[in-house]
Parts: sequence; structure tokens; C-alpha cells
Amino acid sequence: MADNRFTTHAELFDLSGKRALVTGGTRGIGMMVARGLLQAGARVVVSSRKADACAQAQRLLSEFGDVRAIPADLSRHDECLRLADLVGADSERLDILVNNAGAMWREPLETFPDEAWDAVLDLNLKSPFWLVRALLPALRRAGTADDPARVVNVGSIAAIHVADSPNYSYASSKAALHQLTRVLARELGPQHVTVNAVAPGVFPSQMMAATIDAVGDTIAAKAPLRRLGRDDDMAGVAVFLASRAGAYLTGSIVPVDGGIATTASGT
Repeated sequence: MADNRFTTHAELFDLSGKRALVTGGTRGIGMMVARGLLQAGARVVVSSRKADACAQAQRLLSEFGDVRAIPADLSRHDECLRLADLVGADSERLDILVNNAGAMWREPLETFPDEAWDAVLDLNLKSPFWLVRALLPALRRAGTADDPARVVNVGSIAAIHVADSPNYSYASSKAALHQLTRVLARELGPQHVTVNAVAPGVFPSQMMAATIDAVGDTIAAKAPLRRLGRDDDMAGVAVFLASRAGAYLTGSIVPVDGGIATTASGT
């Protein structure tokens, strides 16, 4: 029988005892998410392609909780399997999987190269699928009817509206990831695993640095909330989706963009 008792505010957002993996968690949005999960009490593994970035992120994030960093090139299937094995070595269960690792390629249509499709789709679309499949036994073991395991895919508002920049493979990969989120949500819900996606707008990150420098003020001025994203905005939505507060949500795409993609025009 379901637990219908009133949950305290603290319990709604508490992740104590939970185990999480955040890919691409050594910088930008991934680090924001990892920090939020750590502060809510989760034990977090972050991954990144570069060993030095992993070491630095582990040092920075250790201030907030129990964190471990594992280098892995998740554009490769075998590396996704290796990461899944390493994550499972400490425990047979995984409560939270955040698929954040991603790549962007901007180039005009006339010169957009073939490799820009393979490189971007391998990391942005195939990698989340490979990791969900590899880690599904651990997610199943962690999930219950009242407290499912969680998969959070990091999509983009570029999959909701058409941006000005020529990011053909990036926008397409994120739109596909949004649909993959819905497909997996339908299949995995009965197995006590929820699957949702966040669609970030412009946040401070290495990927968005050039855009922010060039037109950040213009983007902020046209957003209904008149600003760009901040670290706490992303940390907060991640904790919501991973905690009891978000336990009855699956198959949803949550824009975290100050209203840019969903209400604003001329952006």
C-alpha cells in the first residue's frame, strides 16, 4: 500500500543515502547538478573525459559531500560500459543517473562536416541510451513504487525553439533526446524508474562562454525573467527531480530558461 502520510519539507528534498552518477559533472551544468545533489545528501560520482578535470572537480566538490570522479570518454560504447561497471563496483544499486555529458558543433550549413554529426550524436544521444541500458539493473534495485529510481537527461531549449546559431547536429540530438526520454519513461515506469529531462537555457559554462560574451546581455533582456541562468537554478531543479518532491513525475521535459523558449519571441 502506498505511503500517504504527510511528508515534511525537509524530507521532500532530502537525498541522504542516495547514490548518483552525473556525467559531464566536472564543469558547467553538470557541476551545478552534482553540487546540488551533494548538498541534498547524495553520494555522487562525476565523470569527464579528461583525468585532470576529474581530479580538479573532485577537489572542488568534496567541500559539499562525498564525491568521486572517474575519467571516461562516453562517446564510446565500451567506455560507457566501463563506467557502469566502476559505478556498480561500490554498490549494486544506483538511485539517480544524470546524463549531462554533451558536445556542440557550430558551423555554417555550407561547410558543416560529416564528423559533426557522428561526434555530437554519439555523445548527446547514444551515450545516454547506452548508460541507461547498462545501469538499468542497478536502477531497478534502487527503485520502489513510492520512491522510484531517477534518470534525468539534460536536453536543451535548442530542441524546443530554433536558435540563431548554426548548431544542426546539436539541436537535432537534443530533440531526439527529449523523445528518447518520453519513450524510456513509458517503458521503465512500471519498473519503478522515472525518466525526465531538463532543457536548460543559457547558463555560464565553457560551451556557452562565447555566446554569453557576444550576446548574453541581449538574451537576458529578451527573457521574461530578464536574466540568464544561475548555478542554483540548475541545482534546484535537479534536486526536485531526484527527490521525493518529484517522485510522481515522468516523461516530462522541464525548460529551465527563464521563459526564453516557451514564451519569448525574437530570441
